[in-house]
Formats: sequence, C-alpha cells, structure tokens
Amino acid sequence: MPLPLYPPFPRTRSFLVQTSRFTYSQFLETMPDAALVIEPSGNIVLANTQAHTVFAYQPGRLPGHSLQTLVPNLNEQLGNFLISARTRPLGTGQILTAQRQNGHEFQADMMLKPIELDGAHFIVCVVRDVTQRLQGKRAREELLGRTMMECYPGIEQTELFAALKRCMETRTSERMVNKFVYPDNSYGWFELSIQPAPNGICILSNEITERLLSEKRIETQLRQLAALRDIDIAITGTFDLHVSLNTVMLHTMAELGADATSILVLNQHNLMLTLAAGRGFRTRSPETARIRLGESFAGRAALERRIIQIHNRAEEQVEPHFAELWAAEGFVTYYGVPLIVKGQVVGVLEVFHRKPFEADEDWLRFLEILAGQTAIAVDNAQLFQNLQRSNVDLMLAYDATIEGWSRALDLRDKETEGHTLRVTEMTERLARAMGISEAEIVHIRRGALLHDIGKMGVPDSILLKPDKLTEEEWAIMRQHPQLAFEMLSPIAFLRPALDIPGCHHEKWDGTGYPRGLKGEQIPLAARLFAVVDVWDALRSDRPYRAAWPEEKVLAHIRSLSGTHFDPKAVEVFMKVLGEQTPVASSTESPPTP
Repeated sequence: MPLPLYPPFPRTRSFLVQTSRFTYSQFLETMPDAALVIEPSGNIVLANTQAHTVFAYQPGRLPGHSLQTLVPNLNEQLGNFLISARTRPLGTGQILTAQRQNGHEFQADMMLKPIELDGAHFIVCVVRDVTQRLQGKRAREELLGRTMMECYPGIEQTELFAALKRCMETRTSERMVNKFVYPDNSYGWFELSIQPAPNGICILSNEITERLLSEKRIETQLRQLAALRDIDIAITGTFDLHVSLNTVMLHTMAELGADATSILVLNQHNLMLTLAAGRGFRTRSPETARIRLGESFAGRAALERRIIQIHNRAEEQVEPHFAELWAAEGFVTYYGVPLIVKGQVVGVLEVFHRKPFEADEDWLRFLEILAGQTAIAVDNAQLFQNLQRSNVDLMLAYDATIEGWSRALDLRDKETEGHTLRVTEMTERLARAMGISEAEIVHIRRGALLHDIGKMGVPDSILLKPDKLTEEEWAIMRQHPQLAFEMLSPIAFLRPALDIPGCHHEKWDGTGYPRGLKGEQIPLAARLFAVVDVWDALRSDRPYRAAWPEEKVLAHIRSLSGTHFDPKAVEVFMKVLGEQTPVASSTESPPTP
C-alpha cells in the first residue's frame, strides 16, 4: 500500500539543485545514525553511508527506493502520523519493525521530521537499530524476581558464588574477574565489584572481554616475537641444520599448540620429500617417508605452493600414506605449508593435532612466518653444505695437482722415484707423534710432497750427473731451496707449506743451507723432515753407491743428533720406528744428498 501524501505541497524541485543537494548530503554524513531524506510520496532522495550499512544496501543504492520497502506496514505501525506532518523524535516509545535488503528484520526507533528547503517539502527520517538494547532489556526483565540458582544452574559450584556468599556473610567488599558463558556457548569476561547493600548485595559489572582479548593477543605476539628471535639466533649461530630445525619445531609446537610437527626437505634432483626433523610422533613411521612432489598432502603443498588443510577422515583416507600415519598416530587435523625461499620450494613444514582444531587468521599467519624462517634455515644449511663440498673438491684438486708435481719430479730423476711419497708418509707420522694438529699436518704434507720442487730449476746435466758434483755444480744444486721458495711463495694456499721446501737442508748446528739457520730457528716441520729425508736417501740405491743396511742408517742418524739433526726429532723418529735401544754410532761419512 503506497504512503499517503501530505496535504498538497508545491511541486518545486529547488531542493534538488546541485548545490543544496551536495550541502545536505554532507550534513547527513556527520550523523551517527541512519539518515534518509524522502519526498512526500515516500521516495528516498538522499541516504547517508550509515543508512546503507544498517539496511544492508550497496553504497548509493538506496535513493529511488520507497521508505515502505525499508519499513513494511508503515501505515499500520504509525497510523496517520505522516499525514499530520508533525515531528516525532527518537525515543518516543513506539518501536517499528524494519527490514534489511536480505529480508532480515530488526527493531528500529525512527525519528520523522518535516522540513522545507527552497520552497519544497520533504521528510527527514533518522533510524536507529535498537534490537540489542531490547534484547538486553528483555533479558533483564526475565531475571527479575528469580534466584541466581534458577537463572544460572550450577553457579553454586563456582568461585563467583563463593565470593557472593562471603560478601553476604561478612558484609565486606570484593573485586574479581569472572568468565560468563552465554547460551550460544560464546563467552565474555566481566570485572565485578561486589558491595554489601541493605538486605543483600550490589554487583557492579563491567565487561572487559575486549581488553582481556587484546592483552592476550599482545602477550601472544610478544611470545611469538621471542620465539622468532630464538629461531633467528639458531639460524645465524650455526650451520648445523639439525640444531636449527629442532629450535623451529620446539617453538612451532609451543606457539601453535601442535601435538606433532615435521619438516620435510625437497631433494632438487629426484624431487622427493624426505624427513629432516620431527617431534611429537609416537611411531617411527615418518622417518621412512619418501614423498614425491605432487603426491600426498605434503607433495601437494610443495607443488601448489599453498597451505594444505585436512580436517576430516574422509579426505585423509584418499591418501594411503596418511591413512596409515593417522591410524597409528591418532591425528585428526593437518596443516602443511610449503617452505619457499628466493622463489624456490625447499621443503614442507607439517603441523598435526590429535584433537579437532580450527585455525584462525592469526594462527595461520604465524604458521607462514615460521615456514619462512624454516625455509631460510634449510637454505642456509644447504648453501653451507654446497660450499663445504666445493671446498673439499677444490682441496682434493689442489692435492692432486701437488702430487702430480711430485710425481713429475720423480719421473725426471729415476733414481729417486718413490722417494717423495715415502718421506711424506713418514714425516706425517712423526708430526702426529709430536702432537702437531691435523690442520698443520695438511701443510706439512704439501711441503713434503714439494720438498724438491726447486730442482726444476737445476739443469739436467747437474741433477742427473752419475758422478760426484764439482764445487761449482754444488753451488748451483744448493740453490734449489731458494728456488722452491721463489716458485711457491706467490701461491697463497702453499705459503704455509714453505717450511720444508725452503729449510729442509738447514742443520741443527747452523752449517746447513741456504740461510745457515741454527737450532730452533729452523721450522719444526723442516727439522722432522730432514731426519726422514736422510733416512730414506741412505736406504736407497744411488748411481754412486749402494743402499745402506737399516742398522747402519739408524746408527748414522743417531751420530748426527745435535749436529745435523734436532735431538728431539731424532728421538721421536726412533720411537716411531720402534727403535728404543742405543745403536752404535757410525764413523763413516754419509753420502752427500
């Protein structure tokens, strides 16, 4: 039924002149309630943003509709009020039933006020939704005259009832925070002030749900920030992936309330996900899992690059791997999030619950943050492993090159073939017996392999001469330690190995060459090697002499202890050989090396 019109109004439309319309629209936007401007015919010509919100219309869609669309049966509810054209303010007591665009009804208090603008007559209609206020009023009315036990069955078992009872008996005041559960199982927190009153008590209640939830949210965020800090320290403090992932899992279970969690790492070569770390599992089943990219829920999370959520067993039964795992572990919910770093998937973080669980937005956001941290940990560890592998390959290549050089020297001088590897092995044994670290032994080995590298600068006519050398030829031969130093010192990684090539012909008493170093001026590695070099040379055949017997060699070495050799080096050498009893000194002169 259309709205009755006012008594005849002029049909001027000056109100709708652009300036007036814009100005009045701005005024309506300042109003906190829904505000409409309607023509006498009932058509809406203006509506503020709050009106669109209250009646659930898209912005700008209310003008052109009839007021009766918003308030069905308007005539029946207000009688002849509109025809009488008098103001009806808010709160006059009559509540109307209004209707939103989706058909849902609500209780509304409506102000109607005739206005005249630019000679045209209109009605300003202000609407306020009072549904919750009326519900609260009805709830209060229902409580009046009833006991607390009638209104809240079981309240006598609560701390609130005990506090009320104490206040009644002792006539003292109390303050407390109480959790109230509503009929729909939602809940709120209230701060209660209980005061004695004549013939009873007075309870002042202040709802603090929002405040407590905000405090709880802040506490959670602070705890999560601390967890992320711990994870950052673990990632930056070690390249041990096991340590980093254990820290991630510890905080994942604590902050997300998970019963179990696992971290799967993707092998980029065969595209298989395998377990890198797990916590909270009752069985060892996850340890043997090998999941291909795109298969199972973890494989889907990695392939599709999105969180996979499982909340029902029907969906779980589709995957045989999960069916077995869930049956053994008793899981009911699952979340799998891909680990992505630098645009590349490196694994999957899985979270399991044994009780029904529905994640909220904050929970999922923190899960994604943890996944990001986990991805960084995996990527850092893999980069470090690759770097280590590259370093090992490089070191092996260096050592292979050095051994190649040493073999080239042996091939040049057939009489000393095999000498280099023998003296290198024995020198390493002596170094270990002296307690030298393995890191230093690496350089000792390289120096031993290259001890005669300087002979590459000695002419074949001298190096391969079958007879004894002349003094002039010896002068050239004695240059090979200096030549070795000049050849190797420009190579940075061989500088720590220069002690043996440059000093292995120095003597304890200072009569050696090339620099005439004496005693402990001679590097320890060179002192050890000098003993081994002479020992192996005397035990080998030369063009100008036959090899000496072992006993004669050892006796000769002892005879040179304190002159040619470091006495401590000789002692250790004898122990390494298992020779501990004195051997008679040899009076024969050794062959010139």
